[in-house]
Amino acid sequence: KVYLVGAGPGDSELITIKGKRCLEMADVVIYDYLANPELLKYAPEAEKIYVGKKSANHTLDQEKINELLIQKAKENKVIVRLKGGDPFIFGRGGEEALALRKHGIEFEIVPGVTSGFAAPLYAGIPVTMRGINSTIAFATGHETDDKEFSFIDWSALSKMGTIIFYMGVKNMPYIVENLLRSGKGKDTPVALIRWATYPNQEVLTGNLGNILQKMRETNFKAPAIIVIGDVVSLRDELMWFEKRPLFGKTILVTRTKEQAGKLSTRLKDLGANVIEIPTIEIVPPECWDDVDKSINQINKYDFIIFTSTNGVKYFFGRLRELKKDIRILNGIRICAIGSATKGAIEELGLLVDVVPDEFVAESVIEKLKQYGIKGKRFLLPRAKVARDVIPESIRELDGYIDVVTVYQTVKPDSSLKSLKEVFEKDMIDIITFTSSSTVKNFFDLAGNAKISSRVRFASIGPVTSDTLRSYGVEPSCEAKIYNIDGLVNAILDMTKKD
Repeated sequence: KVYLVGAGPGDSELITIKGKRCLEMADVVIYDYLANPELLKYAPEAEKIYVGKKSANHTLDQEKINELLIQKAKENKVIVRLKGGDPFIFGRGGEEALALRKHGIEFEIVPGVTSGFAAPLYAGIPVTMRGINSTIAFATGHETDDKEFSFIDWSALSKMGTIIFYMGVKNMPYIVENLLRSGKGKDTPVALIRWATYPNQEVLTGNLGNILQKMRETNFKAPAIIVIGDVVSLRDELMWFEKRPLFGKTILVTRTKEQAGKLSTRLKDLGANVIEIPTIEIVPPECWDDVDKSINQINKYDFIIFTSTNGVKYFFGRLRELKKDIRILNGIRICAIGSATKGAIEELGLLVDVVPDEFVAESVIEKLKQYGIKGKRFLLPRAKVARDVIPESIRELDGYIDVVTVYQTVKPDSSLKSLKEVFEKDMIDIITFTSSSTVKNFFDLAGNAKISSRVRFASIGPVTSDTLRSYGVEPSCEAKIYNIDGLVNAILDMTKKD
């Protein structure tokens, strides 16, 4: 079966729930130039085939795409044909559906948010407005070259309150000429919206009399939606997308793939263009013997200290693998560094007894002194490489502590090429660091890459900041509260001064 799925106008969050579900069950995804590649993450195991068409540069012509759909469908696979916008609005989805029907192949159409609606919305332009217009027309600005005449009735079109052109940038002189000839005034407002809904959205405004000159002056290029009509004049009042505090900033997130989500989402919601290139990868330890030994004699401990969400994840994961559950922790006090670590423990149905005032190791010791350390036994499940402040301090205060490795961080070599590419293109404004490991591996991977002097470094806390300084880099901002929310707030405070 073939699903012709509308990918929406660009932003990957604007795909429909059904479109996402189709991707999740796909065996093959055949996708377009204007379909956001981020959507492919919903089909991790699927075969992915790019058939994008960009102006005169076509990976495959339409006939070949139809043949490919038919061929793959005959292999008894679930095919998703992922098309930018909506499949049936200037997307040639109708031609593909007819080809499938001709060969007796079952298909389903899944609508998408068309850029003709979404682009004006993201530019702050209502396509209809009481008191301004009561009609709207959609037209293609790129008819096929083999037509002997245009299907567009320019006289009728010019009478419409709002006109929206798809694929019209190249033919803008032709569009302007025909609208003026058909009665539209030179002062009719015009907006061109490029890469709508993406963080790099660009909007060029003018009128039919000066828009061509403005396009030449700014070297404005496709892809773009063209909006013509008096509603464009409302943009100055209703513009919202570009007013978000981090709009225009490109931020590099160096966290692991699994943990980047919350930080990336927060930054995107604030308008940033986020690039995720993990400089660390979290993996289990090479050997579980020490961990297993500690779990099997868990009742000898008075406290368990968790310093990260990874420590929580891997310790309790191992507990389950050993066919044990949280009941064996009865009577043991639990200490957590940081609100995220505390939250991860509480999600397991456990209460946290000790949370230091500051999310650093030194503060843990001060808090534990209130409970008494001398003669007490502590278990510290942590990363293979970590600071020794906690174990050394506990031993100095005559406590006993077992330090066990429940996970280790490694360098993802796959990030090497991506890092070099973003610095060669001078794309980055801010780099975020959420641990000392992200810093160390970043500089190892970046090597001799030339990092622009305008790039700023955002640190989650003092320990991470000290690691940055050890590489000769002074943090541009540091979180006051050492968690993701604190890091985002620090970035906002820093950029307000720009």
